[in-house]
Amino acid sequence: MASADNPFLLEVARWRTGTTAAEAPSLREAEQYCAALAKAHYENFPVVSWFLPKALHQHFFNVYAFCRWADDLGDETGDPLLSRELLAWWRDELQECYAGRFRHPVFVALRPTIDQFAIPAEPFEALISAFEQDQVVRDYADFPQLVEYCRRSANPVGRLVLRMAQADSPPNIEWSDAICTGLQLANFWQDVARDYQIGRIYLPREDRLRFGISEADLAAGRTIPAFQALLEFEVQRARQYLLEGQPLVEAVPPWLQLDIDLFCQGGLRILREIERINYRVWEVRPFVTKGAALGMLCGSLWRSVGRWWRRPVDRTASQSGASGSGPSVDRSRRN
Repeated sequence: MASADNPFLLEVARWRTGTTAAEAPSLREAEQYCAALAKAHYENFPVVSWFLPKALHQHFFNVYAFCRWADDLGDETGDPLLSRELLAWWRDELQECYAGRFRHPVFVALRPTIDQFAIPAEPFEALISAFEQDQVVRDYADFPQLVEYCRRSANPVGRLVLRMAQADSPPNIEWSDAICTGLQLANFWQDVARDYQIGRIYLPREDRLRFGISEADLAAGRTIPAFQALLEFEVQRARQYLLEGQPLVEAVPPWLQLDIDLFCQGGLRILREIERINYRVWEVRPFVTKGAALGMLCGSLWRSVGRWWRRPVDRTASQSGASGSGPSVDRSRRN
């Protein structure tokens, strides 16, 4: 299985066959391993920010390390059959972890996090199942099928964050799911060309037929009016999810609000960039410039200051009997 050309597979072989439970790393060594992995990919894990309580940093590193490994087992082997085999092994290791047996550093570090926050196995298992699906599903018949994939590939991450923030109320979970699905969709529409190159099509088949996009059009990477109309339609769907999830920003603890706001604004900005290039994602990959990112940060900070100033007013309203309500979502506009 291991290949000298693939350092990741060498590491997989080391932990899969070369380590017994008695040789498992200490908790300190495992936590250092997870922290180093998260910091090496810091740009993909911005929720570990200045505003996150220091006591939570390691727990977020541990969860990230699990997600990173699962993602790499799905994408870095170059062999779908091998990826499925390794993801099955990763699921077995997860089950062993919940049974109190672990040897891989990710699970040595993750078990105390699971215990402290009473995290169920379901979100971790959902992520693995999504990565397994990537090995066998080339495209999606319709939008509900794609949303179901997002439910397992993206939404569990938001739920894990809420769990560790002790803010996983039913309304917050629904808002978080909307944000995570919206971000996943924005990423799909940003990376239409890249995904097609690796054999994945996330534009639903039903929608492609509706707008008159053929397999030949996709293979040619043609930015024709029909494709632009299709992508405009999908961009609006993604935007609807992100906007529906925005009430979460004010519902989570203050230390998490800025990060959630930045996630939302980042997704919305990507969608605006797709619009700015007139949906020509075959030729240009839209991205957020450093200047735009700085502008989003300033905007999020300004909104954060506004929430801080409003807080005494909100508290007075709460004491006088006002109460909040959960999300009321009109999903008919998205489907």
